[in-house]
Amino acid sequence: MDSIDQELIYLLQTDSRLPNAQLADKLNISASACWRRVKALEDSGVISRYAAIVDPAAMGRGFEAIVHVHLTRHDSDALTRFIDAVRQRDEVTECFATTGQADYHLRVLCRDIDSYNQFLEGFLFTQSVVNSAQTNVILRRIKANAPIR
Repeated sequence: MDSIDQELIYLLQTDSRLPNAQLADKLNISASACWRRVKALEDSGVISRYAAIVDPAAMGRGFEAIVHVHLTRHDSDALTRFIDAVRQRDEVTECFATTGQADYHLRVLCRDIDSYNQFLEGFLFTQSVVNSAQTNVILRRIKANAPIR
């Protein structure tokens, strides 16, 4: 990947709706060369998809938290069931398996504190493999969805 590919990726992360001709102009390359580069980045998996970034509060999801989940055991069947269950929940927008004290970190978006409590009691704490969960409420965003350079 050269500097043109890196700048192309940055531009697409900043605004994925830029037409190919504009991308090519910004990169000082031909439109056909630009298209070939975009296609190669898609085919290689560097660009996995295009998406719109939305404001959770504007979508009615004003409560946002990072939940640190501690498991009771780590056998593969229990982990598979937990991961499958988490993937099915719309409230969970991101899930990371991590090192450290917590086994998983979930980014959870809910309408309000009551709906978050329903998520905890009606879903998370019903998972047999979950030992405990610690919630960190997000007070404000400092940096989010930043393009990778």
